[in-house]
Amino acid sequence: MIKKEMIAMLLAGGQGSRLGVLTSKVAKPAVAFGGKYRIIDFPLSNCINSGVDTVGVLTQYQPLRLNTHIGIGIPWDLDRNEGGVTVLPPYEKVEKTQWYTGTANAIYQNLTYMESFHPDYVLILSGDHIYKMDYEVMLNFHKAHGADVSIAVMPVPESEASRFGIVVTNEDGRILEFQEKPEHPKSNLASMGIYIFTWKALKDALLALSEQSGCDFGKHVIPYCHEKGETLVAYEFNGYWKDVGTLGSYWEANMELIDIIPEFNLYEEFWKIYTKNDILPPQYASADSVIERCLVGDGSEIYGKVYNSIIGCGVVIEEGAEVRDSIIMQNTVIGAGSNLYKAVVAENVTVGERVKMGVGEEVPNRKKPSVYAYGLTVVGEDSVIPPDVSIGKNTAITGYTIWEDYPGGWLASGETLESQRKAGDAL
Repeated sequence: MIKKEMIAMLLAGGQGSRLGVLTSKVAKPAVAFGGKYRIIDFPLSNCINSGVDTVGVLTQYQPLRLNTHIGIGIPWDLDRNEGGVTVLPPYEKVEKTQWYTGTANAIYQNLTYMESFHPDYVLILSGDHIYKMDYEVMLNFHKAHGADVSIAVMPVPESEASRFGIVVTNEDGRILEFQEKPEHPKSNLASMGIYIFTWKALKDALLALSEQSGCDFGKHVIPYCHEKGETLVAYEFNGYWKDVGTLGSYWEANMELIDIIPEFNLYEEFWKIYTKNDILPPQYASADSVIERCLVGDGSEIYGKVYNSIIGCGVVIEEGAEVRDSIIMQNTVIGAGSNLYKAVVAENVTVGERVKMGVGEEVPNRKKPSVYAYGLTVVGEDSVIPPDVSIGKNTAITGYTIWEDYPGGWLASGETLESQRKAGDAL
């Protein structure tokens, strides 16, 4: 019989609609981050660095890139005969087959997987946060307090507290009240979506709530455990933690990596972030290139000028091009003479010559003002942008676009351009 003290269940099925065209073809945890990583690398690396060697990854939306990236878990030393990493998509059952309809429903549908390890504790994680945390320290806290449920929390500014699940605690850290996105929060301790349950408490709650539609940890499981009188404690975390669920926070978290003294350090020997590394040649910078304060991925060729930017692997920035305050993901080509400012360009994009991005006034996006904001220009993966066009701020482009899609060679600030055209159609 396999017996594990603690196993992790990593929720990685989210669409991430607030990332707009960046997640039109890929799940949010598989979006590139920091030049060479993907968002899911951070919780996976935390697991193996914390001694958690059994991880179930629950996938649903656009899982192909995620599945390929994780493989059998070799980069994270999770290729184990007992435990290791297992990808858990929804599957056909004899009766009541359904998609995962909420965070807790996804875990409920995998009770059999969890039971096979006879765990004492189950760690619930989200696949879309950037942070380093030692889960073993949290487990010790959980044991020391004799808790049924531990919730990782962190202090947030009171002005932002209504965006989170908020916990109210006594001086011992015991949770007295749980408020889900309250209008008038009673504290500033926000739930990070990281939980440790004793196996019995988790199983009992999931079985009791199995008929609850869209069953969710914050809305249903935690309140259920609280009402039942179980011991809930708050584990306060004071390190770096970033929810990269919006384009603004995603861009900001990437830019923070290149601060002179970065708050989140990718170079620490004792807490490495692991990822799947493709076999690529080294970077190349030509004699005329300029690179200032950037992260540049393997296999990239820089012939132009790059300032304060994150450049993924296999990117080509042609002669005379200038890129500032931008994120360029892998295998993208920036054409000669182009000028990009505050752009987020996804994978496998071709930007033509003499293209200008991030010009003009900043006006709200007409189609999705809450998504395409922060003055960014966002380009979805596999897109093509023709030469000699100018693109404003708070804009989004996806698909194979041609010069005629840009009236007078111009996509005004606040506009969205979605092309259904295929590469061959333009010929």
